[in-house]
Amino acid sequence: MANDVSARDLQFADGQWTRGKNLDTFCPLGPVIVTPDEIDDPQALALRTVVNGETVQDSTTAEMLFGVAELLAYCSRAFTLEPGDVVLTGTPWGCGEFMTPRRSLRPGDVVEVSVEGVGSLRNPVVGRR
Repeated sequence: MANDVSARDLQFADGQWTRGKNLDTFCPLGPVIVTPDEIDDPQALALRTVVNGETVQDSTTAEMLFGVAELLAYCSRAFTLEPGDVVLTGTPWGCGEFMTPRRSLRPGDVVEVSVEGVGSLRNPVVGRR
């Protein structure tokens, strides 16, 4: 699992995604990594995000616009993928910035992302240090 954290204020101010998605602590991974032989079908996995006990994203990889194999093939045409590389494939509908009313994470919130058959990753939101 990966918790694809975004600082939307930075992203929108910059007009691109780089700084808003790459601050320290912004992409926790784990707590496990699985190999392809451990997943029967990467296009048939339930995905869920829960914030403070409330489900905000609930979908499956079957809803992806481009499948995992297609994304990896596309990436590998542009750059070399090595064992251990991580490719994030996007997120289901339900990002707080695009909800009505808009919702942003705040210090003290707890975010849990889960992938069926893999596990869950739970992270607290902390303020700037």
